[in-house]
Amino acid sequence: MTAAVLYGREDLKIEKVEIPAVGCDEVLVRVKVALTDGTDLKVWKQGYHARMITPPAIFGHELSGVVELMGREVNGGLRVGSRVVPANSAPCEVCLFCRKNRENLCEDLLFNNGAYAEYIRIPGRIVRQNMLEIPEHVSFLDAAMVEPLACVLRGIDETGVNSGDTVVLIGCGPIGLKFIRILTGRGARVIALGKRWSQIRAAERLGARAAFDVSQLDNPVRVIRELTEGGRGADAVIEAVGSPTTWQWAIQMVRRGGTVNLFGGCPRGSQVEFDPTALHYSEITIKSTFHHTPRFIREALEAIARGEICASDFVTGEIPLRELPRMFEHMKHRNGELKTAVIP
Repeated sequence: MTAAVLYGREDLKIEKVEIPAVGCDEVLVRVKVALTDGTDLKVWKQGYHARMITPPAIFGHELSGVVELMGREVNGGLRVGSRVVPANSAPCEVCLFCRKNRENLCEDLLFNNGAYAEYIRIPGRIVRQNMLEIPEHVSFLDAAMVEPLACVLRGIDETGVNSGDTVVLIGCGPIGLKFIRILTGRGARVIALGKRWSQIRAAERLGARAAFDVSQLDNPVRVIRELTEGGRGADAVIEAVGSPTTWQWAIQMVRRGGTVNLFGGCPRGSQVEFDPTALHYSEITIKSTFHHTPRFIREALEAIARGEICASDFVTGEIPLRELPRMFEHMKHRNGELKTAVIP
């Protein structure tokens, strides 16, 4: 089969490799659509991911496809030809964190990569817990968004946003824009901060009441607070960038008693300074949502099936697999692309 193999930092080759063999509880999926995303771009840039991929390896993790082959012990109603969307991980179900319904923190979280290929092997644990059949009316392209959407839905749930709340969304990349679409669809008043005019236009198109290019603002914190009731600050702030500066902004933009979700992870070794009195005397709650759980994988597919979100709002192009190395070079220069559909 043809696959994109990562050998190291910005070293991606399209090669012919063997079709993966499957074990007794595993499934081979023929990939119909894979999507580019920010995590894969980071992996490509640094040449590895400490928890998810050690090169040389096929990578990519957002996909949908068709069951091509099944191990003899696979059950649950699957059959050859089933349209499926597999998540990129599955928890162990037995460790402390799994028992406390924090499966995203599982001590033996199993990751799976290999979406940028004609076929991908799905480990038995993912088959059992985190691979879902796609409803007939849902396209492969829409279904491929399940994994990142699951992370977004869990972030919203953790933040505790209600209809009518004012929410500031810092970061208008693909993840930030998904937050905007879901939050506005559920009745929140969203104010967005981005870095480029294309992001600002996208945020407004997806429902943001106001959107600003931070490069044009002398004091983003003041601008945001002036848009809130009495200048008190937002009910919630979701930071989807991952930098010390925007983490600090988030804490300064929220009202007393509000919630900040530091959804974007800062690089290892980063330091963030803030006034602790703001947390204590203003009773600010800080959350930091990482990854997804089986519950939110299911909720993501349900949201897509209801039409809450669709790929046409986020996927800005389509390429054959052979063009993937060129696409990552293109994405490296922050050209404003959202997501690209890769067709093996």
